[in-house]
Amino acid sequence: MSSTTPTPHPQLHVSLVATPDAQVAPLSGLFEALTSFGLLAVFEPGVPEQPFLVDIVGPGTEPMNGASGLPVGANRSYADIDRTDIVIVALMMAHGADWVTGRYPGLVDWLRRMHNAGAMLCSACTGVLLLAETGLLDGRDATLHWAFAPTFRRNFPGVRLRTDEVLITGGDREEFVMSGGTMSWHDLVLHLIARHVGSTAAQGMAKLLMLQWHSGGQAPYVTFSPITDHGDALVLNLQHWLHEHFQVIYPVDEMVKRGGIPKRSLERRFKAATGFTPIGYVQRLRIEAAKRRLERTTAPVEQISYDVGYENVAYFRRVFRRVTRVAPGAYRRRFQTTRFETPP
Repeated sequence: MSSTTPTPHPQLHVSLVATPDAQVAPLSGLFEALTSFGLLAVFEPGVPEQPFLVDIVGPGTEPMNGASGLPVGANRSYADIDRTDIVIVALMMAHGADWVTGRYPGLVDWLRRMHNAGAMLCSACTGVLLLAETGLLDGRDATLHWAFAPTFRRNFPGVRLRTDEVLITGGDREEFVMSGGTMSWHDLVLHLIARHVGSTAAQGMAKLLMLQWHSGGQAPYVTFSPITDHGDALVLNLQHWLHEHFQVIYPVDEMVKRGGIPKRSLERRFKAATGFTPIGYVQRLRIEAAKRRLERTTAPVEQISYDVGYENVAYFRRVFRRVTRVAPGAYRRRFQTTRFETPP
């Protein structure tokens, strides 16, 4: 046998879920990445030409529009599928970033049945909102885009949400695979290719289609968006004050004075309302301000550290890395706005 002859490979059936809430670009991107092995095999001898049989499945096969108004079609109804190897629920849009449960009961029941029959259940970004309706993620970790964290937590308090992660697997068979972030379908499809076809195939597909591993997770991309609808007026007033005065030297002591209650009581109330300790909240505000300065100015890191409230630049660097998972200099190189300007 020639060394370039592909090794026989069992074909896996993939069901890509399409609904009126689906975004077309991630759906088509996943489809094309999983069906491009014929082209990849030209450049990567030994890679199987058709490791995946991919269907787009929906409530029916009638034409429909996706969330953005672009047409999206399913070639099979999920009701006609009794078994599949991999189910992928791609990015779905929640109106006003608020997910309403109970709109797809038949699809949710089908997802449970596919899982019981041995299928992997995967999601890209907000597709995990539909997976969570099955109840199969209760007590497990999950991820999605940070902007949809509030609606996820309201609807699924039994699931541990980790918006800093870009890819999470779970289950006794590692049968749940979830990616967070709009473009994290890249990470999902490369994970599936590496897992079922091999790392060489995943690397080759990444090069062929210019797909990207987001190895640093979502943390560098997350914008701090604190909870303000908690109903605690005292905490809300302190939050408003902090947003204007986070640079002060002893912010928590100032909060205690303004709150008029003992420090321990303040810390308990603040954590219960916002999910952060007072000092943790201050650090998030300072790091968010530092990110904006790194993105939009050429000020040295030492100056930015001082401007946002840290006299010790080494400590600032440690906190910045802990929150964003990258060093200030690396963050600036990745996100500085001048990188996107057209050269003369």
